[in-house]
Amino acid sequence: MEHGTITFDFLGLTFDLSNVLMITIASLIVFILAVVGTRQLALRPTGMQNFMEWIMDFVKGIIGSTMDWKTGGRFLTLGMTLIMYIFISNLLGLPFGITYDHNIIWKSPTADPVITLTLAILVVSLTHYYGVKMRGAKEYAKSFLQPMWFLLPLKIVEEFASTLTLGLRLYGNIFAGEILLTLLASLYSSGAAGIIGGGIAMMAWQAFSIFVGGIQAFIFVMLTMVYMAHKVSHDH
Repeated sequence: MEHGTITFDFLGLTFDLSNVLMITIASLIVFILAVVGTRQLALRPTGMQNFMEWIMDFVKGIIGSTMDWKTGGRFLTLGMTLIMYIFISNLLGLPFGITYDHNIIWKSPTADPVITLTLAILVVSLTHYYGVKMRGAKEYAKSFLQPMWFLLPLKIVEEFASTLTLGLRLYGNIFAGEILLTLLASLYSSGAAGIIGGGIAMMAWQAFSIFVGGIQAFIFVMLTMVYMAHKVSHDH
């Protein structure tokens, strides 16, 4: 079960080959889906356009539940990109994992805390950026001193805690799912009964993992919009 990683150095930085490969594949899949889904727009959507419009309506619902549309409409593209990217990333390591010389090559990118925490940091940074942009630096800074100035240290801790929980929640669920799939796959070496039992259990868990992957993508986008609403809305 223990696997290493293949790393390489570039511009003085060390990169994980598996992470670079998998985030590139996930990004390409999202890009292709977006291009195919919007290439030939029609008044009566069919096929991929229908799928893209369903995602758009779903994300609209998430945004509408956290803030008014006049404020939140500008985050529609962000929400659609996040939910598609995270869902696809969650599923990439679901069918199988590939190792080379005991080094992991193919896995879900979201099964690595570096990836999920980076996503969380980017999202939280965006909430601060839009908070300053939409409310002004002075009013945004004042919001950290309300309702009582001495609560500022707690608000700072809350920002770090929100970032950690946003990233680690996603990582923990996806990583645990892949570990269980690895354990179930090991049953194949225990004879015919293990092959049958392990095969049935793997199919059942893979079906459940698709559901988990979708739920985790939804939770990540929902929390992103909640954090954004707290930063950009004047009534928070």
